[in-house]
Amino acid sequence: MQTINASIITIGDELLIGQVIDTNSAFIAQELNKIGVWVKRRVAVGDVREEIWKALDNEAAVSDIILITGGLGPTKDDITKPLLAEYFSGKLIMHEATLAHVTYLFEHVFKRPMPLLEVNRKQAEVPDVCTVLKNDVGTAPGMLFEKNGRIFISMPGVPNEMKFIMQRHVLPMIKEKFELPYIGYKTLMTVGIGESFLAERLKNFELNLPSLIKLAYLPNHGMVRLRLTAQGEKQQIEKLLEENFNILKQQVEDVMAIDEDITFEILLGRLLKDKHKTVTTAESCTGGYIAHLITSVAGSSEYFKGSVVSYDNSIKENILHVNNETLNAVGAVSEETVQQMITGILNVMKADYAVAVSGIMGPGGGSAEKPVGTVWIAVGNHIKTETKKMNFRFDRKRNIELTGINALYLLCSFIRNDN
Repeated sequence: MQTINASIITIGDELLIGQVIDTNSAFIAQELNKIGVWVKRRVAVGDVREEIWKALDNEAAVSDIILITGGLGPTKDDITKPLLAEYFSGKLIMHEATLAHVTYLFEHVFKRPMPLLEVNRKQAEVPDVCTVLKNDVGTAPGMLFEKNGRIFISMPGVPNEMKFIMQRHVLPMIKEKFELPYIGYKTLMTVGIGESFLAERLKNFELNLPSLIKLAYLPNHGMVRLRLTAQGEKQQIEKLLEENFNILKQQVEDVMAIDEDITFEILLGRLLKDKHKTVTTAESCTGGYIAHLITSVAGSSEYFKGSVVSYDNSIKENILHVNNETLNAVGAVSEETVQQMITGILNVMKADYAVAVSGIMGPGGGSAEKPVGTVWIAVGNHIKTETKKMNFRFDRKRNIELTGINALYLLCSFIRNDN
């Protein structure tokens, strides 16, 4: 079966200077991978006519599908639409159905008191050689073109609008038009071992992998994901992946944290739902970041009771009832403090499980005894508490992220082993 390749072109000066983070490409690539389309290249270009034109030519030379986001706004720097009209030998015309939609949005949804401006009307202009893809959640429509056997689709750069057009129009069209191969993958997460050590351990495993299967190492935040990927006939691929994934799990059994491609906050939610239990957090150095991770999961209100951000020692004392003697003797960043934070937050929130953290995130505040990156984590319930000291050596942002992820991992392990 022939591989169907795609290229993603993101347009906008704001992407190149880092003012806006490109999340669109990641979403598009993930969705295409799910249906069996292989993303060959991802390209970012500025609002420069020659660069956009060149990118269209270059990607059409290597891919069957070219997906474009950005440059469809009403301002003068948004040049994508007139360029596409010229590139596909067409001209801009007013698309009446889109104009009616834009008018409805401004008059009834946005409730603008003024008449529709000319720049807003221009949102309804499209090249006369495209198929219009209706954008129910915004003003700029998607546009589909065909040229020399290639499919080009232009979508707004606003993420929620792009996602709507992808899911409503683009993915169904691709599945209908192309005979797609099956792309399968299996992923697990390891902790406590570096990428190079994993590679050494799995050297023979990699050598014995079937040619259809590739092993990827994906390190992040002190943990490494291992992903097996294969492409081909679905039944054969699923059988091969399952067999080799089981071997892989045996090879890394002692360092494996999760045997699927999910985050610790999702795993935590599953564990708590299965046990019909609740959780709470007492956070000092992370400032609520762990609570943010937990509540980023839909349905977390079923098991998350709340959080106390005890950034100042007075909050540790007055709300969580950490002993003043403890703070004076060993300090806020200590095993004793996080243990008492666990007891305090469980009593305050009436939850079944808790996690507490206290540390020095930097860049200042460290000492010879407790350098920047020193963190104490405690997890526990009303019966027992477990603690761990971490020593990170990164910038403030990454130290906070590492603390949050490691705290959730320790909490998940504690709940798993709590019978």
